[in-house]
Parts: sequence; C-alpha cells; structure tokens
Amino acid sequence: MQLAAIIVSIAITVVAVALFGRATVQIYRFVRLGQPVPAGTRTGDPKQRTITLVKEFLGHTRMNRWGIVGFAHWFVAVGFFSLLLTIVNAFGQLFQADWLIPFIGDWLPYEVFTEFLGLMTVLGIVTLIVIRQLSKPTKAGRKSRFAGSKTGQAYFVEAVILIVGVCIMTLRALEGVQHHVTGWEPGFFASYPLIALLDGLDLSTIQHLTYFFAALKIVTSFTWMITVSLNTNMGVAWHRFLGFPNIWFKRNADGSTALGALQPMTTAGKEIDWEDPAEDAVFGVSQVEQFSWKGILDFSTCTECGRCQSQCPAWNTGKPLSPKLLIMSLRDHAHAKAPYLLAGGGKTMEGDEKATEEQLKDVPAAALAEAERPLIGTVEENGVIDPDVLWSCTTCGACVEQCPVDIEHIDHIVDMRRYQVMIESAFPSEAGTMLKNLEKKGNPWGLAKKQRVEWTKEVDFEVPIVGKDVEDLTEVDYLYWVGCAGALEDRAKKTTKAFAELLHIAGVKFAIMGGEEKCTGDSPRRLGNEPLFQQLGAENVAMLNMAFGEDDEDESTKKPKSAKKIVSTCPHCFNTIANEYPQLGGEYEVIHHTQLLQHLIDEGKLIPVTPVEGLITYHDPCYLGRHNKVYTPPREIMSAVPGLRQQEMHRHKERGFCCGAGGARMWMEERIGKRINNERVDEALSLNPDIVSTACPFCLVMLTDSVNGKKNEGKAKESVTVVDVAQLLLDSVKTPVEPEEEPAAEEPEPAV
Repeated sequence: MQLAAIIVSIAITVVAVALFGRATVQIYRFVRLGQPVPAGTRTGDPKQRTITLVKEFLGHTRMNRWGIVGFAHWFVAVGFFSLLLTIVNAFGQLFQADWLIPFIGDWLPYEVFTEFLGLMTVLGIVTLIVIRQLSKPTKAGRKSRFAGSKTGQAYFVEAVILIVGVCIMTLRALEGVQHHVTGWEPGFFASYPLIALLDGLDLSTIQHLTYFFAALKIVTSFTWMITVSLNTNMGVAWHRFLGFPNIWFKRNADGSTALGALQPMTTAGKEIDWEDPAEDAVFGVSQVEQFSWKGILDFSTCTECGRCQSQCPAWNTGKPLSPKLLIMSLRDHAHAKAPYLLAGGGKTMEGDEKATEEQLKDVPAAALAEAERPLIGTVEENGVIDPDVLWSCTTCGACVEQCPVDIEHIDHIVDMRRYQVMIESAFPSEAGTMLKNLEKKGNPWGLAKKQRVEWTKEVDFEVPIVGKDVEDLTEVDYLYWVGCAGALEDRAKKTTKAFAELLHIAGVKFAIMGGEEKCTGDSPRRLGNEPLFQQLGAENVAMLNMAFGEDDEDESTKKPKSAKKIVSTCPHCFNTIANEYPQLGGEYEVIHHTQLLQHLIDEGKLIPVTPVEGLITYHDPCYLGRHNKVYTPPREIMSAVPGLRQQEMHRHKERGFCCGAGGARMWMEERIGKRINNERVDEALSLNPDIVSTACPFCLVMLTDSVNGKKNEGKAKESVTVVDVAQLLLDSVKTPVEPEEEPAAEEPEPAV
C-alpha cells in the first residue's frame, strides 16, 4: 500500500504542477489581451496598494459585513495558504509514517497553530456548505444569491476543502498516537479525542492509516489543481489566486470602492481628446478584447458568490440584469474566445487576409464560433449580453460596494453602453427625448432657461443671481447649484425653496447661476453619451471658473486662497461637479445640502424648535450614500427635529435599495418586472410611517409617484407624505405664527 501511495501521489503531483504552470501562463497571456490603461492609474502608490491588499485580505473587510459567512470564510481562506506545510508533512509521512518537518514539526507554537487552523478550516467549510444548502436556488429561486452560479464547481471545491481539512486533523491524530501522546496536550487540543479513539490499534494499522490519509490529502489537493488548471474560467477556484492582483490593481489605492466618478474614456491606453479624437479611436466596447486588461482580470476573478446579485435592484424586481451573471457571461465568452485572439484573430496583419487565415488554421472550431457572437445582442442574435440586461442597470453601486474581490461592474456596463449609444445609436427610444432636450435647451425637459429662476419669485426674500445681482462669487459664501430638477420640477422645487429659506434664516450668503446653469451631464454620461457630457461639462466648468473669478494662490500650498464652495441639493449634480468635473479642469469644494444644514444646526444658526410629530423612515439616495459615503448628516438633521421618531428600513446605508432613477433610468420606461420604486416604497410602507424622507430630487419624484399610486390603490394611508429633509427642518425651524387674540368685549355698565 505504501508503495502504491507514493507512486500515485508523486505522479499526480508532477502532472498537476505542470498543468498549473501552463494555466498560469495562459491566464497571464489572456489578461494581457485587454487594452492598456493610462500610465499610473493602476500602479500608483504601490506602498498604499500593498497596505490595502493586506487589510482587505487579513481583515476580510467586505466579507465580514455578512456576519458568520465572513467569519467562516476567513478561516477557509487563511487556512488554504497557512497550512501549505501540511502538504510537505504528508509527503514525508508517505515514506516514514512518523516523520515530522525538521525543526518545527514538534515545536509547540507550530503544533497549536496547525491544530487550530485545521479545526477552524473544517468548521468554516462545513458552515459555508450548510449556508449554501439552506439558500439553494431550488428552494429560494431568484432570491438565492447562488442562482445562476456554477453549482457543480462550487460543490467540488467545498468537497475538496472538507476532505483536505479532515485529512489534516486525522493525520494530526495519527501523529499523536505514534509519538505517544497519552493525555490531553496543548499541541493536540483538537485532535486528542481521535487520538484516544485510535490508541488501541496496533502500530502497523496506524502506519497504513497514515499512508492512506497522507495519500488521500495529496491526491485530493492535486486533483483540485488539475481540475482548475484545465478550467481557467473556474472563478470559484481561481479567485483565491487572482483576487490578490485584482485588489492590488483596483481603481483607488486607498481601498475605496470604484464609485463616484466614472472613468474618462480611453483608447489604446490614452484618454480621448474630444476636441481632436484620433482617427483610429475606439469609442466604448463592442468586443470583449476592447475591455482593459483590468476588466479581463475582473471577469476572471469573479467567485460567483452572488453578493452583488442579492443587492441589485434590477434583479430583485424581476429584471434580467444580475451583475454576477453579466460578469460570468463576459468571463466565459472571453475565455472561449481566447484561442482565437491569442492566434491573432481580430487583428489585421498589414491587410494580408491569407496570413490571418494561416494563423487561425489551428484554432478550435468552438473558439471561431465564439468569435462570431456579438457582445450585445438578443437571444435570437446569439448575443453575449442581452440589451435588456445592459439597460436595466441603475448604476446604484450596490454590486461594486459588496463585491469581496473589487470587481468594477459599473465601469464595464457604461463602457458597453457607450458603444451602443455613440456608434450604434441603439438605446431605449424614450431616452432620446432627454438627449435632444439637453442638446437644445441644456435641461432634460427642454424648457426655456428663463424658467430656471421662476422659483425665486415664490420666496419672500431676494435670491442673488451671479452676473445680475452679484458680480461674481467672491461676494458670497456659497454658490447654490440648483440643478435641473430643483429649478424646473414642481416637487423638487419645494426642496429648493425650503433650502434657500433655511440659508436665508441662517444668514448664509449665497447666490445662484440662474439661467446660465446647464445640466451637469450625469444622465447622458451614464447613458453612454460621453460627447454630450463633455460638452455640457466643459460649458459649465468655463462658466463656473469665470463666476468664481481669478484668485491669488497661497505661496505655501499653491492653491487658491479662497475656496470655491458649491452646495447642491441634488446628489447627482453633487457627484458630477465634485468627482467628475476635475477631469475637465474644474476643481471645486462641493458639499451636499444635508452636510451644510447639519453644520448650521451644530453652529446654532438653525434651531429646530417646533415639533414635527410622527414616525419617519429615511431612504438613502445611491449617489449620496454609496457613491459618496454621506450617511450621517440627513439622519442627524432628523434627530434634531423634535417630535420625530426614526425607524430604518431593512435595507439602508451601504445596503440601501435604489429608487430606480439612477443611470439615466429616470428618463426610461420600466417595462420588465416590478417597478423598482414600488419595491422600495413597499419596504417603507411596511413600517407604517407617517413620513418617508430622502435627500435627492430624483428619489423624491420616484418615491412620491409610488406612494401616490399606493394611495389610489388603497394600499397606503392618505396621511403619509414624502419630503426632503430640508422641508422637515424648515417646518421645525420656523416658529408658527400665533393667532392674534381679539380684545375682550367691554361689559356694559349696570343701569342705575
């Protein structure tokens, strides 16, 4: 038996190592098929990137948000790398049953370490197996985060880990028996019960058991290695290797998620010059090889855990988009097409078609067929990604926020949208009206620019306009960027007027741009119309820079002496001006109105005194919360209002649920599944609130529409209202006017 165990173990090890080496080279070559990225964008600040990687892995910073799942996965992940010496030990035991690793084999700290991690790896994988079984797609359907994952591969990986873990603990017990452990010892604290069970067996049996379990551990481990080497798209296995570079090369070296700003469009690794784009510039992505190499690495790293899917508002309302399934589809397509691309397919060789045919003669037929598939196309067209999948995304960021290996889903979705809009002109027709209005009038409704200031006539104080009432913005504390919705949409105008009045009460000097404002370009950019964003953004930046005026620099910091302060009531405007206008040469200090209002309350310039009675629940706008991490100010404002009782919805803050308006979905019809705003409002109404609050004009419109619909259906009480937190604060800050008492009537004098 010993000889057979040695021969089988060595043979499978040699084959596995050779295949794994080949697979590693294949994946490296495969990732390099992607396009280059601008210099430094993925490698800048290597020290901080390394710190971020260590923090994310050892701290399991994303996984640990999921409670017991993160705890169990930590031991499985750390055990995989920390227990590698047990393989060495197993090889030694094949030749000598009582063999120990020299120097440390019987060192107590090493023994305790191995016992503890071996035990916790077994308990960890058993926990994960149970969790997977409790939420199987066959039981939970679409609600299961594993729906669509390659279940067979997952079961294989889980079985391998469990078998290896059991082998480690069994070999520890057999080692204890052979080294005469007769009572409980710290070095065998976990395996001692098994030692006691085996202690009565004769030495020959113990040795043969050692050979068997050592061989079983080796064969299982290297069978796994052979399997993953032959399946380079097996994300559930390869993520344990590819996760490290994927995290290290993430967009932000400091570890923050790839949210907020969209990346500038690039071609051949350079940003596109929109004033004079290169003749061979590639706009967006129409072939999988047109993604950047980081995109290809993203696809290969997906572990199919489904956390993105479980949080996606589109998937949760019956739409075809699952961020997980989208990434899996791109990965499988890219791997299937790789032989064609690696052979030179998709490239011309100086116009010599015969040379290309010669190159492709050995490419498998399956790869040639895969190369013919359109990246975006319906089932009938054999497309990789269905158009309904592409256009269901609200860019809420839930997928990016939750992904434990830092896949940048939104960037990839928008890249595909860019090609569809700019080259194919293929996008939902109703969005075309919005684009035309933006091109002609600078706002989505196509209204005249003079209407942007109509709301100022509805307040009883003067609202200064730059260029009319103030020469430039050096005369005020803040520029109030009203935004299209805030100036033109009736419900959002209530927020605008309330915020302006609060600034007036607090004595904050502010001004607006009035009719000179144009849409910031958030919606067209996320729809995929990058040129329109560039146009609107450039015009706004030029206007803002002129309005702020020339400013002397501080010699010590080389920055303007006075900050260019902008406050916005719209998170989409806030995000665009703060995070994307720097790409266009616009550097400003931008805050959201809830941040400024909280500051004014803290300073005592706004004092909520009048109670606003009722139960209130707050909806986190995606572009304020997840994209910009502003969670506390709105809640603190509500806490400052006397009379309010706050209660959080089940999905809030980092796991907040979208209203359905982001990603230009505000301007598109929702024809598939349940409306996202209805799903969110159902969650809010389950608390039986008196007030649903938010801090975004898009959210305000979406939630109000749904609440009104629920009232008409008799599913919501008539008294429930949807308001911005600024309106709540104004109601509390303003002291109600006491009605004047009428003078008491004089009593007539008694008659004499």
